[in-house]
Amino acid sequence: MKLNSEGLKNTNEWTEKGYSLPHYDREGVKRNTVSNPKWIHFGAGNIFRAFQANVVEKLLNESVIDTGLIVAEGYDYEIVEKMNRPHDDLSILVTLKANGRVEKTVVGSIVESCILDEENEKEIGRLKEIFRAPSLQMVSFTITEKGYKNAAYMSKVTRLLYERYLAGSLPVAMVSMDNCSHNGDKLYEAVMEFAKKWEEEGVCEKGFVDYAADKSKVSFPLSMIDKITPRPDANIEKILLEDGIEDLAQLVTSKNTYVAPFVNAEETEYLVIEDKFPNGRAPYEKGGIIFTDRETVDKTEKMKVCTCLNPLHTALAVFGCLLGYKSIHDEMDDEVLSSLVRKLGYAEGMPVVVDPKVISPRDFIKAVLELRLPNPFMPDTPQRIACDTSQKLPIRFGETIKAYRASSELSTDSLTLIPLVLAGWCRYLKGIDDEGNEFELSPDPLLYEVTKMDVKDILKKKEIFGVDLFEDGLADKILAMYEEMQEGPGSVRKVLKKYVDSVLA
Repeated sequence: MKLNSEGLKNTNEWTEKGYSLPHYDREGVKRNTVSNPKWIHFGAGNIFRAFQANVVEKLLNESVIDTGLIVAEGYDYEIVEKMNRPHDDLSILVTLKANGRVEKTVVGSIVESCILDEENEKEIGRLKEIFRAPSLQMVSFTITEKGYKNAAYMSKVTRLLYERYLAGSLPVAMVSMDNCSHNGDKLYEAVMEFAKKWEEEGVCEKGFVDYAADKSKVSFPLSMIDKITPRPDANIEKILLEDGIEDLAQLVTSKNTYVAPFVNAEETEYLVIEDKFPNGRAPYEKGGIIFTDRETVDKTEKMKVCTCLNPLHTALAVFGCLLGYKSIHDEMDDEVLSSLVRKLGYAEGMPVVVDPKVISPRDFIKAVLELRLPNPFMPDTPQRIACDTSQKLPIRFGETIKAYRASSELSTDSLTLIPLVLAGWCRYLKGIDDEGNEFELSPDPLLYEVTKMDVKDILKKKEIFGVDLFEDGLADKILAMYEEMQEGPGSVRKVLKKYVDSVLA
């Protein structure tokens, strides 16, 4: 059983082992896509292979569409050279169910892979050809938030958009699908920075800036994406090897990217996109993508980031590190920690949750608490989630504090668990766990600064918390909790239980 076009011809062998295979004419889809490309995606990583590629796979299988995906990699060329192309752009999606079952799908919707290398005439020539195609409707991205600040990367993307301008100011949607706030705006700003600079320097035609800024020609929709897709897991590799699949070796590239011919991911997924597509689009909503207006996309992001997922993740990250946990799902077996995040979400978050209507906050948080966080097959760690916490606190907790202060019916006096998490983060910064042992703090751009500061001075930094914590007594509450956690081994767990038990669900 080899994961390539030839290997898939032995369909019985694959289906007998429980694999869902493409049941469309993949060669025909490839011909259609190459001659009339409609969707090209930048970022050949795991989230794209597990989510967007699988949406298109479903629609191809249902004969809703007849063109597939083109993927381009602009950062780590080895993904394409050593993984995509040797496997004929096929991959295996292993969906990890909370009940322990796995679903195995061979995804064939990616029919062409490109490299964003301007030094390679053949590679960049093909990308220019794609961008000049009148059929092209969507250019999407999962390149991480850092990608939009990468000048080399964004200059190449902007040059490709310039090709589309030269081809007749053809319309297109430039869609960031990265997990960051106002992602479409970040992409727009990065593109416009180069477009304006080039016009000023006279290295591009006058009119390119107007084209890129014309929403009837080029749109930069907002989106909200949510699907946990960890690194390829050795346990999943073992399952596939036992099925008889060959050549499954994982690859750690020279740029430290972890890739494999398979991707493991949770079942739950959300992708909400502002419905602005100047050149039209296929009915991707039939594959589960939600299309709506800009305000609703913004609300779904706030629901997730401020209430229903991200604050719970941070709480588990901070206290998981302090209590010596190495996996999120193990934390959810800890009665105090599971009670902490349940009450944090329902008792303190939900009273001020932003309801986007297209997704129910109650259903979303229920799935988080009952299916997603406890899933024993999701190898996520508190140490990973604890990265960059100083950058996350203003949104994950500061916005909720602001909502309480703005409410005529609520008061921050009623908040217990949000101050507890903030106190826990301050205690975490000592790098000493609850048994008195040193542990390594996760990377954070402010780590050196805050670890040298007194806790009271940390709490004065409005830029970290998004609000002035001394405005209404929250800082005093946090300081008191922090001091209680300082009383010696076991004091973190003791304080956790004390305050979590004090909050009614």
